[in-house]
Amino acid sequence: MKSIRILAIATGFIISALSIMAFMGEDKIPTKKNTAKTAGNGFAVLELFTSEGCSSCPPADDLLAKIQQEAQGKAVYLLAYHVDYWNRLGWKDVFSSADFSKRQVQYGHWLSAQVYTPQVVVNGTAEFVGSDEPALRNAISNQLAIKPSASLALQARQEGEKLVIQYQSGKGLKDSRLLVAVVQKAAQSKVERGENAGHTLSHVQIVRKIQSVTLDATGTGSSTLVLPKEFNAQNWEVLGLIQDQTNGEILAAARASFNTAAGTAK
Repeated sequence: MKSIRILAIATGFIISALSIMAFMGEDKIPTKKNTAKTAGNGFAVLELFTSEGCSSCPPADDLLAKIQQEAQGKAVYLLAYHVDYWNRLGWKDVFSSADFSKRQVQYGHWLSAQVYTPQVVVNGTAEFVGSDEPALRNAISNQLAIKPSASLALQARQEGEKLVIQYQSGKGLKDSRLLVAVVQKAAQSKVERGENAGHTLSHVQIVRKIQSVTLDATGTGSSTLVLPKEFNAQNWEVLGLIQDQTNGEILAAARASFNTAAGTAK
């Protein structure tokens, strides 16, 4: 009996000690997790590959519009590329471009992933179905918690039909390039043929042009691009991405601040 009683007491001490350790562990884990999230000050770049000829794409376009409204003032950058490979099936998407299809194929190589619509790529490192809201929101949250490995600042000045971009980034960004995207914030189209025939589709963050720029070794430089005829600084925006050309990872992103005759507008 005595030995049994001693064993019971010893067991009680062990259980108590384990409980205290578990409690202390549970208290520490959330603290570390919260610290990592608040210390990030990261960014999220969402690149949606879509088409007016694709019946599965409107829900993804709608989700991007919802995120556009919610993300105002945050480091979330949205780009919708209208690919051209759906055009042969009865409806030509007026916003489509072979350049955007090539960019999607390049992501297919970088990510070892299939190419499809609607497909969204986040920070060049992960891809999802463009209408998968839980996956997309989780990816945004995770990226905002990661400290960026590079920085980027853009200034833009319109000179007639041209846009002069001045950039400032970190030095030593080997194998990386600056991509400058001219983006129309919103538009609508009445689709007359194809899978979406008879529907009026709403689009946001439509990439109308993208230009690749070689980064200067000093981290500071400029570039000039020709603007689409419809461009205006109020309803369009210019986004810059620094992208590693070896694996597709986006290292930094920024919106251009516009220098106008009346002052500086964002």
